[in-house]
Amino acid sequence: MLVTPVRAIYFHTLRPQTIPMAQKSTSRTMEPTIENRRARHDYFIEDTLECGLKLTGTEIKSVRQGQVSLGEGYVRATEHPLSLSLHSVHIAEYAPAGPAHQHDPVRERILLAQKREIRKLADRTRQRGVTLIPLKIYFIRGRAKLLVGIAHGKQKSDKRQAIAQREHKRDMERAMSRRRE
Repeated sequence: MLVTPVRAIYFHTLRPQTIPMAQKSTSRTMEPTIENRRARHDYFIEDTLECGLKLTGTEIKSVRQGQVSLGEGYVRATEHPLSLSLHSVHIAEYAPAGPAHQHDPVRERILLAQKREIRKLADRTRQRGVTLIPLKIYFIRGRAKLLVGIAHGKQKSDKRQAIAQREHKRDMERAMSRRRE
């Protein structure tokens, strides 16, 4: 079958249609990040460790809705038996599940970490004034993760000094922004 020259010219003059490729999302999904903002005010954070959380179905659904309170929580690392556990963190009940399938809101939850990391945390907590606190719950590839901080408490004067430094920094930034205008 022969193609007429008019048709051939028509096809050659069409611009190639550009179809944009799917862009990878730089931001995370709509899953929440729950932070313990009070912890950074009350403690000096020396080091952090990311751990997995072992949760039940209704707990993970509540966490995805952001129904978690980390403020009163703490982490305990023991060597005999070797374990890492989260205490006093309130995960609200998942209302659509019904009363038969609910979890205990303030139960002890198991954290998942490597043996050497758990031993290291247990050694660090033997020191006077050192504690493990939950800093943040977030999701990576659909799995709930907990950021645990190795911390020691601040005195009242330390807190006041931190507030004064923060206010001084804000004042400097305000002055610099006014100068740019």
